[in-house]
Amino acid sequence: MLAVSASSLALVAPAAHAADPVDITLLNINDFHGRIDADTVKFATTVEQVRAQAGEDNTLLLSAGDNIGASLFASSLAQDQPTIEVLNALELATTAVGNHEFDRGFADLTGRVADAADFTHLGANVYEQGTETPALQQYDVFEVAGVSVGVIGVVTEETPALVTPTGIADLTFGDPVEAVNRVAAELSDGDESNGEADVLVAEFHEGAGAGTPDGATLEEEIAAGGAFAAIVEDTSPEVDAIFTGHTHKEYAWTAPVPGTDRTRPIVQTGSYGANIGRIELSVDPETGEVTAHEATNVARVAAEDLTLPRVAEVKRIVDAALARAAEVGNEPVAEITADITTAFANGVRDDRASESTLGGLVANALWEGMSGITEVDLGITNPGGLRADLLFAGDTSANPANADGVVTFAEANAVLPFSNTVATVDLTGAELDEVLEQQWQRNPDGTVPSRPYLQLGLSENVRVTTDPAREEGDRVTSIRIDGKLVEPSATYTVSTLSFLAAGGDNFRAFTQGDMTDTGLLDAELWRDYLSAQSPITPDYARQQVVVSGDAVAGRSGALDVANLDLTSLGSPANTTLSVSWTKGTETGDAGEVPVVDGAARVPLDLPVRAAGGTLTLVAQPSGTTVEVAIARAPKTAARLTVSATPRKAFATRTRVLVKVKVATAGRPAAGTVKVRAGGRGYDVKLNARGQGKVRIAPFRNAGTRQVKVVYTGDELTKRATRTVKVQVARRR
Repeated sequence: MLAVSASSLALVAPAAHAADPVDITLLNINDFHGRIDADTVKFATTVEQVRAQAGEDNTLLLSAGDNIGASLFASSLAQDQPTIEVLNALELATTAVGNHEFDRGFADLTGRVADAADFTHLGANVYEQGTETPALQQYDVFEVAGVSVGVIGVVTEETPALVTPTGIADLTFGDPVEAVNRVAAELSDGDESNGEADVLVAEFHEGAGAGTPDGATLEEEIAAGGAFAAIVEDTSPEVDAIFTGHTHKEYAWTAPVPGTDRTRPIVQTGSYGANIGRIELSVDPETGEVTAHEATNVARVAAEDLTLPRVAEVKRIVDAALARAAEVGNEPVAEITADITTAFANGVRDDRASESTLGGLVANALWEGMSGITEVDLGITNPGGLRADLLFAGDTSANPANADGVVTFAEANAVLPFSNTVATVDLTGAELDEVLEQQWQRNPDGTVPSRPYLQLGLSENVRVTTDPAREEGDRVTSIRIDGKLVEPSATYTVSTLSFLAAGGDNFRAFTQGDMTDTGLLDAELWRDYLSAQSPITPDYARQQVVVSGDAVAGRSGALDVANLDLTSLGSPANTTLSVSWTKGTETGDAGEVPVVDGAARVPLDLPVRAAGGTLTLVAQPSGTTVEVAIARAPKTAARLTVSATPRKAFATRTRVLVKVKVATAGRPAAGTVKVRAGGRGYDVKLNARGQGKVRIAPFRNAGTRQVKVVYTGDELTKRATRTVKVQVARRR
């Protein structure tokens, strides 16, 4: 029994003649990502059962891209050859290229991959660098039940930020909707020389940010704007059906066709072969007009059916790949004491906007794992490169060695499946700051991508504070490496993946540094590091925390601290934040405050002597540590009050009493007052109320004489001066 997860049915006004319609079924996959595992044969069974229901001659199997790349171990071990063979066995007709088809570079796609595939790879918006000359096949046309079906393929325009830039240096990625519309016009203009088709299908490797399981509607996704809204609202009316991918979302929607009273289906299956997209079209064979359509997602069946010939062939391919992978992949490489995972959001892994225990561990591998190879100051990894988690629960059914806590070769490899090499990049402190600022993402053209923020994984010797409320480009407020503030002009060596070193994921600031490719595979470094560190306990401390406000000595204030908790599996919720300060060898305890939902407000009343030191906040039980430089409060103006008694005096006889009071910002000031009168100087020490007095010697000469009073200032108060006059008469 096939399960339908979402559907829509729409009728289009029939043409004014009696020709019987032809039924065509379009089957689709997207974001399969080399899923060669126990479910692959069930996936193949689903395809074949749906194909049998619709009729062999009435069915066309298509893909919206990312068939390969970020693959499971059984596929990645063989550079995705098993996946290509599975799709060949299922007679995939054509596919749009996804960004992951470019993981090993354009030459690999058009060479090794294309040579192994029996299906075509379409990329109508992929051009030779700086031109409008297509670098890939733009469309393919198939005869289905006597009707010609044209398929146009395009890939997300964000591809340059998603793959290693050096592998696509000779390419330009254009607007996918514009490319679809350009090719659709050619395929429907009646000119046989540039190709013609009765029915047009667009395969977009780009899609909506949410879908049916998320509770989003088509209207909500259109209102969100961006690439998906353009697909729905701007794709040519000549296109009869749209498949999407890239965002790993699931939906089967009916959308209005712009400028008409018709509708058309838009389908995405989720990912990893969990569903098969199905669009059924009723087509007038004489006019090529679609008179009705139905869109559904068919859930993967629970049991395989090896009586189906193509399924039996897939089974042979999968079994061989799994057996080969088992030879290598079943070997234990390390042990862990608990789950070490990506960040989770709403119960779903791979929240790329949040820090994770896995990202930190990979960054540590890039940092500490380079010991003995070359000296590096820190490790950085990108969240999108973490494609699987390290889970404590084992599975001995297929591998007796894979007990609880065991990390096998295959499990380790699945975390970093892209076969990047490790690169070192020498960056100035200012360039490193720019790298971290680029976590708030911008495409090269200045637009904000579909993932507006990507949280880098940082090695444990790095601590960063940010304030997202500040202006773009000024959100990173401090960077410390090994406890020391990064100096803008100093040079720091970063160990990272070749993908990031080349400016991938929009971290273009990496390209400003001097890069050295070590040639060492990231997966090899990773496995060696896990083995050396075994057994490994997850570190629940964050390296980057949000801090708003300033720590100022001698002035009351407060800091707001957020993002103290991780969301990886097993991460504890922090409950307290201890506060202390250090200046040289002196330390001070500033108390403890509660933490609620990863945030805390920290009241501060630091002594003046703490200025220039460091405020340290430690969250428990995670151990997340935040360090903030303590600033010196700017000096405030002093209010100096002076009185002289008596104001009329006799020369050589009268001793005048000078009283002073110094106050600032509503408090008494400390320090010393100097009084000068009659050519003599006097020091006046202020009491706790900021008051002092001195009786000066008699003036020698008659006339108007000045008493100059100078408050010399203190650590918080500016210098102040006041002069009073005393009338001095001759002695009678």
